[in-house]
Amino acid sequence: MTQYAVMPSALGDIVLRAESESLTGVFFHDQKHFPLSVSGPLVPAAESHSLVIRQAFEELEEYFDGIRQRFELPLSMPGSAFQQRVWRCLADIGFGEVLSYCALARALGLSRGHARAVGSAVGRNPVSIIVPCHRVLAGSGGLNGYAGGLERKAHLLALEGRPEGSAALRQIEGEHHLAAGVKGFQ
Repeated sequence: MTQYAVMPSALGDIVLRAESESLTGVFFHDQKHFPLSVSGPLVPAAESHSLVIRQAFEELEEYFDGIRQRFELPLSMPGSAFQQRVWRCLADIGFGEVLSYCALARALGLSRGHARAVGSAVGRNPVSIIVPCHRVLAGSGGLNGYAGGLERKAHLLALEGRPEGSAALRQIEGEHHLAAGVKGFQ
């Protein structure tokens, strides 16, 4: 039986999904590839009947509080064999570390030419944050591609002490100020 719960966070509501006693989804409420089957009111994660959802809630809170650097949850992530390979490799990227899409392709024994295919699989990761797709950057070292949005990716990287995240947040804040100024000017 599939169970859903919602967890508030500083980055917006996070929907947690579990089947049996495995976590199968961690989604921001407005991200790309959000599961269409979620409907109706969601139970608060802290009050869920699912032990794995409550564990995910606790571990994610510890992560956001800067206490946890590695997750210890039972996961089940249905996907193609290629997606499974990519997601296992993502899970090996440590807290505060980053890889480019090309480096991730090479770590999988593929050529640089497979970076787009790898990026597509990264974008379909159903267990964001826990399987750290936010730690994959463009070859230039910049932020690109995150189903939850680049601002959230920047926040997650900044939380982990990555300068790319902090720099992106400063740029985003500057763009917000500029946009507010332009709206006020009109």
